[in-house]
Amino acid sequence: MSTQNQVERWGIFELALPGYSDGNPFTDYEIKGTFQNEHEKVDCDGFYDGEGVYKIRFMPSFVGEYSYRISGTFSEQTFTGVFTVTEPRKGNHGPVHTVHTYHFAYADGTPYYSIGTTCYVWHLQTDEQIQNTLETLDKSAFNKIRFCIFPKHYAYNIGEPRSYPYEGSPMDSGVLTPENFEQYFFKKEGNHFDFTRFRPEYFRHIEDCILELQKSGIEADLIIMHPYDRWGFSGMTKEQDDLYVKYITARFSAFRNVWWSLANEYDLLPDKQEADWERLAEILMEKDPYGHLRSIHNCKDFYDHRRPWITHCSIQRIDLYRTAENVNEWREKYGKPVVLDEIAYEGNLKYGWGNITGEEMLRRFWECACRGGYPGHSETFLPGEDGMIWWSHGGELHGESHERFQLLLDIMKQTPGIGLKPYEKCEWDEVCAVPEETLPDAVPEYCLYYSSFMQPSSHDFYFDDRTDFSVRVIDTWNMTIEDRGVYRGKFTINLPSRQYMAIQITKCGMKEE
Repeated sequence: MSTQNQVERWGIFELALPGYSDGNPFTDYEIKGTFQNEHEKVDCDGFYDGEGVYKIRFMPSFVGEYSYRISGTFSEQTFTGVFTVTEPRKGNHGPVHTVHTYHFAYADGTPYYSIGTTCYVWHLQTDEQIQNTLETLDKSAFNKIRFCIFPKHYAYNIGEPRSYPYEGSPMDSGVLTPENFEQYFFKKEGNHFDFTRFRPEYFRHIEDCILELQKSGIEADLIIMHPYDRWGFSGMTKEQDDLYVKYITARFSAFRNVWWSLANEYDLLPDKQEADWERLAEILMEKDPYGHLRSIHNCKDFYDHRRPWITHCSIQRIDLYRTAENVNEWREKYGKPVVLDEIAYEGNLKYGWGNITGEEMLRRFWECACRGGYPGHSETFLPGEDGMIWWSHGGELHGESHERFQLLLDIMKQTPGIGLKPYEKCEWDEVCAVPEETLPDAVPEYCLYYSSFMQPSSHDFYFDDRTDFSVRVIDTWNMTIEDRGVYRGKFTINLPSRQYMAIQITKCGMKEE
């Protein structure tokens, strides 16, 4: 029996216990636990981790002494004990949740402004490539990364993964090329996987990656299912799907930086209907005792993001151009945070979703943020000699937009309160944001104007005759900030007639972060 005596708040308390290993331990036995102190009582499931070892994990939400009781058919014994929860270490703010309808904050109240990227199977590459990815992320502004639990089969991503989630072996697919990869979609015949027997080492490796992300303050947005598959994982039975979702929630729920994305491009999975997604969502809600963020991602058709189980909108563009511009509409329609996880990608692929410029990517980021949403990135430049593309394999970034996201994140963090919203009183042909809690008839304490692809030579302002405002002009592409001084009443700010400019207006006397 392996136990801990102490854990930090929002850390992981883990018990490793001996149990039966005959038959199929993944389906024949169960392990359940109750963890409690004076403030909370949490019931959760454990899982079989191979070689006769069962594990159960708990993420405590309070400081103090906890007790636990573990039982189940996995063993004739009942295990009890106590442990101490200490104050969280620096950088540990707890899990992220939604606040003020449209925004996010950590459990300790610290605002969270999502600047995400997509890197589908970075964790299934070589150790060297994984380390390269982690180093790139650590130097970036990204604080969320989307990636798949299952391997992915698609253009520029046709190699076998480093390992497989189930016992068995894949089909012999012969020589895969960028030209013939499509004929292997949804292949079931020829694969020899037992979808009732997990490979624990595969999931342990994902846990290691989640913890490495956690060290850099990055949320792990786990894609549970996706259609880009030649191994049969997308075509499992309902019973196998349910077993899989229960297993991953038991393994991953105690990690504070986990988000759940039920599917990437759910509408392309031929074997799944709406009833299947609703059933799996119910399992997620039941088996994740911490209520981690939950979403589902579209290709062409939006899921109904008003469903109670969905905590935030995870959106892929459905128009060649307009995506960030629709954030206002989606906020009103769904009444939830809007995350543009696929806003199109910076790159030069032949596919329309993978060949926008760095300037356009950055423009969409600022446009999305100033409309009260949260933008997402990836990079899809034709692979070099190493065959790697960030969007799938991670490694290094080669584009121009990612270096400019830190400035946006810094500006977002200067928002009074938590989160931005579109300013109702701005002109119809301009983009302006104010703090979410700004009252309709109040003089805003803070405004962020963004000129997008337009290039005005000046901008006129008037809020009232009594309030002093400090003004800064931001060149979002060249990453410069110019202090323009303090103004009252009607005033004009001259601009350099360039695209991608922003104006930050702050009521004097307010404290900047």
